[in-house]
Amino acid sequence: MSDSRLFKILYYLLDKGNATAPELAAKFEVSPRTIYRDIEALSGAGIPVYAEPGRNGGIYLLHDFVLDKALLSENEKQELLAALQSISATGYTSSKETLTKLSALFHLDMGDWLEVDFSRWGKSTYDNEKFEALKDAVIRHREIKIVYENTNGERSERTVQPLKLSYKSKEWYLKAFCLEKQDFRMFKLNRIIRLEQLEQAFVPKPYPEPENSLQQPYPRIVLLFSKEMAYRVYDEFDETQIEHRENGDLIATAHMPVDAWRA
Repeated sequence: MSDSRLFKILYYLLDKGNATAPELAAKFEVSPRTIYRDIEALSGAGIPVYAEPGRNGGIYLLHDFVLDKALLSENEKQELLAALQSISATGYTSSKETLTKLSALFHLDMGDWLEVDFSRWGKSTYDNEKFEALKDAVIRHREIKIVYENTNGERSERTVQPLKLSYKSKEWYLKAFCLEKQDFRMFKLNRIIRLEQLEQAFVPKPYPEPENSLQQPYPRIVLLFSKEMAYRVYDEFDETQIEHRENGDLIATAHMPVDAWRA
């Protein structure tokens, strides 16, 4: 019997509330009979888990069950606090109170090891304010009106439904649904010149993501740089993506999104 599987079953039930034996068997790749033995083991360990037979039956935890802190290892406690501290560093204030309570509960002090500043060097606090405004719009599901400048220096005004803030290749992006284009778009935060949160709420649509990590969702781009730009090329691309020419120039190859705001 795997202790790891017992904990995974417990966490699954804490998250879902209930499950069927075939559902758990399929998820953990064991037989339903093994799942029932696991449930007996959990029950014998004092976990209030029970099974209801019948067509609408299943495996349940008592609704008021709380996972004892002792069931978490020291490493798991540290990882949990580190994750909350990372969220707190981004300015998400709701996590700070939770972090304080869990630190006291676990008797652990992670220290002040992380600092996040969304503003660029030499910039005012506007970058941080813009991030906070976008975060609020994403969490509250509020449409926003933005003025955006594309790579050609052309500005356009759009109303979008903000879905997700994404950090990729040392840059922040906003993934959103554009009401004018009636399609999903990705905006570089540094190019959002102005934004205004509107009162109009929306039901979030799932942003289309690649089905698996091996799938390349963006076209292959090949870029040529002069040798004088080498210091910038290594800032943006991995060494495996860079090829050196005989004259010292560099060729960078990568899968990247095509700017959809040229038109």
